[in-house]
Amino acid sequence: IHRNHLENLPEWVCDSRKLEVLDVGHNQIRELPARLFYNSSLRKLLAGHNMLGRLPDRLERMQVEVLDVQHNQLLELPSNLLLKADSLRFLNASANKLEMLPPATLSEETHSILQELYLTNNNLTDKCVPLLTGHPHLKILHMAYNRLQSFPASKMAKLEELEEIDISGNKLKAIPTTIMNCRRMHTVIAHSNCIEVFPEVMQLSEIKCVDLSCNELSEITLPENLPPKLQELDLTGNARLALDHKTLELLNNIRCFRIDQPSAGDASGAPAVWSHGYTEASGVKNKLCVAALSANNFCDNREALYGVFDGDRNVEVPYLLQCTMSDILAEELQKTKNEEEYMINTFIVMQRKLGTAGQKLGGSAVLCHIKHDPMDPGGCFTLTSANVGKCQTVLCRNGKPLPLSRCYVMSCEEELKRIKQHKAIITEDGKVNGVTDSTRILGYTFLHPSVVPRPHVQSITLTPQDEFFILGSKGLWDSLSMDEAVEAVRNVPDALAAAKKLCTLAQSYGCNDSISAVVVQLNVTEDSFCCCELNGVPPPSPGIFPQSVNVVIKDRPTDALGMPSSSSGMASEISSEISTSEMSSEVGSTASDEPPQVAMNENSPAYPGEQRCMLHPVCLSNSFQRQLSSATFSSAFSDNGLDSDDEEPIEGVFTNGSRVEVEVDIHCSRAKEKQLLQVPVEASDEGIVISANEDEPGLPRKAEYSATGTIGRRRGNGSVAPQERSHNLIEVATDAPLRKTGGYFAAPAQPDPDDQFIIPPELEEEVKEIMKQHQEQQQQQQQQQQRQYPMDHLADYYDTPL
Repeated sequence: IHRNHLENLPEWVCDSRKLEVLDVGHNQIRELPARLFYNSSLRKLLAGHNMLGRLPDRLERMQVEVLDVQHNQLLELPSNLLLKADSLRFLNASANKLEMLPPATLSEETHSILQELYLTNNNLTDKCVPLLTGHPHLKILHMAYNRLQSFPASKMAKLEELEEIDISGNKLKAIPTTIMNCRRMHTVIAHSNCIEVFPEVMQLSEIKCVDLSCNELSEITLPENLPPKLQELDLTGNARLALDHKTLELLNNIRCFRIDQPSAGDASGAPAVWSHGYTEASGVKNKLCVAALSANNFCDNREALYGVFDGDRNVEVPYLLQCTMSDILAEELQKTKNEEEYMINTFIVMQRKLGTAGQKLGGSAVLCHIKHDPMDPGGCFTLTSANVGKCQTVLCRNGKPLPLSRCYVMSCEEELKRIKQHKAIITEDGKVNGVTDSTRILGYTFLHPSVVPRPHVQSITLTPQDEFFILGSKGLWDSLSMDEAVEAVRNVPDALAAAKKLCTLAQSYGCNDSISAVVVQLNVTEDSFCCCELNGVPPPSPGIFPQSVNVVIKDRPTDALGMPSSSSGMASEISSEISTSEMSSEVGSTASDEPPQVAMNENSPAYPGEQRCMLHPVCLSNSFQRQLSSATFSSAFSDNGLDSDDEEPIEGVFTNGSRVEVEVDIHCSRAKEKQLLQVPVEASDEGIVISANEDEPGLPRKAEYSATGTIGRRRGNGSVAPQERSHNLIEVATDAPLRKTGGYFAAPAQPDPDDQFIIPPELEEEVKEIMKQHQEQQQQQQQQQQRQYPMDHLADYYDTPL
């Protein structure tokens, strides 16, 4: 009668004389009647996940063998619980508020046959450790995440039959050397402590698994020969640990040996937006049927990919998914940028690549892809989650869980209806043909079309309120709710320690399956979050965007043309006041840092009433936002003997001879498209005014991609300008100023033989069509000029190319 809303136990339950197993978990029961424990036939009582504040005080003649009271509000256990429970073999009192344990005996003799004791996530102190010696037959002891500071060596020596111990998440500085007396010990888990000395666990002949991650180890001492059964050794998270070459060679013989890899760090020096930690734990028969995927720098430094795969009882499918899925996703990203499309295609292609392994075997999977808009490298980050089966993701936003996954099982009406249409057999336990209870899962191709690999996909824009997200396998979510998981690791500063904690809690709460958990901590700052679509205007950040400026170029011929920007939503004027000497010497003088004398008006014609974020501010029609860049004239060798190649390259300025390309941040077009303002090129006495969004007549215009300017073209310095939406590039190709006293010379702009378009495959046809129309227009203009100016009219002078 579990998972109901019972507040009291029905009377008929206590009167059932042949009742052997009673499960009243996941209810709202506040008290259990004492006569329930006197039932001579009751052997197993499961009362976890209720609201029990206390158990009956005096217990006599209790025949219960298994007692589970985890996830309640118990402050203490009955004083004679362990004295009178002669048959008790299993006790789980995890996730309560216990500060002390009841004694198991009042003398040196004890009748306790307790074998498994789970006390994780309580408030137990060192005072309770001596009471453990009253259980000499104890085999499994879990006391993780309590308040232990020491474990006396004399008490450990008396637990000779101990096989598995978990004392993680405490403040222990050492594991007693008397652990050598536990000859049957095969698992020692002591991560997230303050252990400085490597314990003597390598002397145990039966040891299989040792987890000492997230401690303060600086060195380890190993015997000449490792234990023959050792399979797992985890030493990650020990920042001071340094291993010599000989030790590493010895430890590499272990099947699963983990140690921190030296990180190269972020080349840009910018703070990391995300960091992750993951852990895996084997289940029944020591089979690791889960796998994890983590790529902090996926495709480039601005993307990340994480995944968790669960094969239930098989090892093959999770391993194949781990090795193949990231490559498939990378290929699909080249075909489409739509989140739902590339995620769905990834799972469908993966289904085909499972081959024979996917015919009768299957596996759950969850993928999380963090990316930014490729056309706006400084813009927002988007988290896309896709899952099949029971692997799920949850995001912590403002301390609250936000599920990003969905489990498709028989309880879903649309799935049940779809399966009935295919006439599949649904067994009493809610499984398709008695095989799987997930209707969307990878593999199990013999159950198609009832079972399909189509994932649930959900995308969300990351904000500064997003703290972390968790990817977990089926075993994790069967043991912990999403609210509990988020609450458990919210205050854990290290991602690895957080993942370890989730795994330890799940095992202490009764999970016997393989577990995998990935915790990704986020650090999304205000300057990398766009709230344009949220109609919010955060306060401006002067450190990110410089003040608006006006740029003036002087002594320009009136026939010089400025290339139009890609997708400008308003005009930006470039007026002028810079001499030739200023251009060739101090680049910083080419632009004035004084703010324009124009007030920002949200009711301006360009963006009427639109609210923008600090990443994408509203731009005025007579100013433009720019990055720290500017313009200068240069050439390979100047006639005053100076080599311009010795000058330090200027960020944002790309030169080739007298050809000058200035990178200017014009505006943001991330929000909905606005009507473009048409401002023609106007000649003036002081220079030329260039419209930042000028379109050439007859050219079709795309809002998303640029077909003109330097976007997608090879620059004079050999680099390729990236295709971007929010950062427009203005290319200034012009004749240099006339020769003046001072040694500097000028030459007309020359076409660069290396100047060629670098066109993505998906835009090739479109760009060819645009270029064809452009050539036709040029031919028409030339014909008109020839008719206007006859060939017999000779020019007075000629400009000879350099």
